[in-house]
Amino acid sequence: MQAQTGADRAEANNVNTNPLDIYGAWIADVPDSWPDDARDWAHREFVDTLAVMVPGAAEPVAHKLFATLAPWGSGPCTVIGQPQMLAAPWAAMVNGTIAHVLDFDDNFDPPKAHPTTVLLPAIMAIAEQERLSGAACIDAYIVGLQILGRIGQGLNPAHRNRGWHATATVGVMGAAAAVARLMKLDAAACARALSIATSMSSGFMSQFGTEMKPVHAGLAAKGGIMAASMARAGITAGRDTLDGRTGMNRLMVGPDYEELRDTITHIEHGQNLRFEIDNVGDPLLITAHKFRVKRFPTCGAIHRAMDGVQHLMQTHGFGADAVASVDLHMPRVHFNNVFYTDPQTPLEAKFSAEYAVGCILARGDCTLADFTPERVMGADVRRLFPIIHRHPVDKLEGEFPTEVHITLTDGRRFTSVHEWPLGSKAAPFTWTQYWAKFDACCAGVITPQARDFLRAALEQFPTLADAGEVMRRAGQAFAPPAANG
Repeated sequence: MQAQTGADRAEANNVNTNPLDIYGAWIADVPDSWPDDARDWAHREFVDTLAVMVPGAAEPVAHKLFATLAPWGSGPCTVIGQPQMLAAPWAAMVNGTIAHVLDFDDNFDPPKAHPTTVLLPAIMAIAEQERLSGAACIDAYIVGLQILGRIGQGLNPAHRNRGWHATATVGVMGAAAAVARLMKLDAAACARALSIATSMSSGFMSQFGTEMKPVHAGLAAKGGIMAASMARAGITAGRDTLDGRTGMNRLMVGPDYEELRDTITHIEHGQNLRFEIDNVGDPLLITAHKFRVKRFPTCGAIHRAMDGVQHLMQTHGFGADAVASVDLHMPRVHFNNVFYTDPQTPLEAKFSAEYAVGCILARGDCTLADFTPERVMGADVRRLFPIIHRHPVDKLEGEFPTEVHITLTDGRRFTSVHEWPLGSKAAPFTWTQYWAKFDACCAGVITPQARDFLRAALEQFPTLADAGEVMRRAGQAFAPPAANG
């Protein structure tokens, strides 16, 4: 007997269980009465993402992509690091790419995605176009993040573990929700926006270590703007594109979706292969899960190990020359993300367990300065690759903390076990640490005066009458000094 879909059950019971409708109604109707800590977390992630966009704007892919898109249409929206303003979708596409290119932007557990690199560029493009307030942007961010998380929970863990890049596939859904909220679409139009966005949902992990990986974030931001805009124009879309025989859940998980859903026994981060429709906004995911804010500009899958190595070195006072072997015991799904064992480029090095751990061993830290072609090929790190050993464990991250076992040449052995990386909800950054990261990202890229001018607007972002002031100041930071105010 063929398994019933949500639509089948709805028809039989005369109750609407279509997640498109339920999420659309929530996007349109939920009051803008968020708790103060939710607004504060949203503000923090705007600061963190704008910080990493500053050095990201100097990366080669930013210039390549801008040169590709610029002839297609000028407009009212800032592209950080570029003199020409673009139409909203194109500006969001470039800004989303530069926010993600350094892999220094935040992670969010419910969808296993980088949310703000998609949400912020889409939100800010519309805010700049429409002269919307910082408060409206914070509200749209919280709404978009909630939908991004709920849809991600309905597809994961299988969706991402099987090779889909959730930042792209689920990110576009969150961006569509956020922009629909900014546009004040009604419930039916919000539902259409989500359905339209499923037609823009794509991205494979096989692009990791290339320039297309960050472009995924840009495509998702652009797609969210286009989906909401088409919904506002009245373009029709399918009713079963999230949950149906050819819906997102079955096509982007696999033909064994129902079996996986019905037999799941260990649930992490709310990922249960079911779209939550009874309590869409409870819990509020931004406060329940918070974020994984990065200390290191590498794939987050290796951060627990990096924390462990650094902790052992600092605690016991040894250096790389004293190390005989490093054994990394990690969930296989983490190793699947850091699969380059001999990286040849800075982008590949961001997805290399050997480079990340070797960098900590040889240099004591891992910073933006470690991702130049010369540094990535440095003998001080590469000579350590043979002593770094991988031990994959077939368990999810919540079932198995990362274990680092270091053996020294004198025979001593040290072990560190990390369930959460620093910067996650177990050890969140303080506001002081956010601003320290902001300063570090700006150093050597923009002048101190431009940095301070941008920071002044970011500090006041939730109360700005015109949120676009932040983007304009970020753009001016790359202009001649006289333009910095």
